[in-house]
Amino acid sequence: MNATLAAVVLSLFSAVAYAAAAVAQERLASRTTEPGVLSMLGHTAWWWSVALNASAALLHVAALKYGTLTLVQPLGALTLVAAVPLGARVAGRRVSAVEWRGTALTLVGLSALLVTASGPAPDDVLSVPQALAVAAATSVAIGVLSRPGTRPGLRHATASGFASGVASALTQTVTVAVTDRSGPILSVQVIVVALLVAAFATAGLLLSQTAYRGGLGAPLAVVTLANPVAAAAIGLSLLGEKLQGGPAGLLLAAFGAGVASWGVVTLSRSAPERVPAAAPEPFEDDEHPVAAVLALEAEAAKYAPSLVPKQPNPGDPTNPGHLTNPGHLTPL
Repeated sequence: MNATLAAVVLSLFSAVAYAAAAVAQERLASRTTEPGVLSMLGHTAWWWSVALNASAALLHVAALKYGTLTLVQPLGALTLVAAVPLGARVAGRRVSAVEWRGTALTLVGLSALLVTASGPAPDDVLSVPQALAVAAATSVAIGVLSRPGTRPGLRHATASGFASGVASALTQTVTVAVTDRSGPILSVQVIVVALLVAAFATAGLLLSQTAYRGGLGAPLAVVTLANPVAAAAIGLSLLGEKLQGGPAGLLLAAFGAGVASWGVVTLSRSAPERVPAAAPEPFEDDEHPVAAVLALEAEAAKYAPSLVPKQPNPGDPTNPGHLTNPGHLTPL
């Protein structure tokens, strides 16, 4: 298996894991009434979504070992493609025609990008000053996007995409530096960049959780588009990555990026009505990981009879007229 094919396969599995985590995060956020990420920490389903994100991240790291940022990061759009049937399955409905069209456009665009972005395995890394400069610029951008104001979901999604894209670029530096065996494994460069990776990966996860409180479609689309933009900018400007095919390849890449973006936006705007599904069986969060992640419907409240005023009995001075259950027989 050559490097390009290995990167594509690993990116595919990573996208599926990210999609499952995104669906779980959105459903948990939609049923949680308390604002803030701290309220999620008490839910087992939240930790299963973290585990899914961690698994996806490991697969992503492996893909970055075999493929360049300009190849691997656009494949992140497969997350939204995978989230469509998964979200439909969990919601108890069929995939709509609009969603199929958006999926087809996204796949066509990604196919064009694969032709131009495929190339040899990466061998260049960011220096410590370059990594610190990228981290500082990204932190400023995240701070601006996270400020209070209108449309917080999309702004937090953009910030999440930037954080995740930068984390991927820094991850590639750590991966190449550790595996090329040209220096010590725990060098200053590896340690500093690894700490930055942990910070930006965590920031991306928390920002995406906040963005999904308003729904999954548009925020996930923004994350999907902002992530490869940030990573490709670093790869092309600092890591010496190039697109294949010269001017023709550049035009093909621009066409593919446009078509893929069109498909992502189409997927984000599709909001078919859900088909009512049978009420799920009650479950405990700790019973089963699949149930904890996917069966996140709020449990229906048990029926309780209404309370109505009890008619006072003129002959009973001890009964001034209290509230009582109409199905309950009051003793004489």
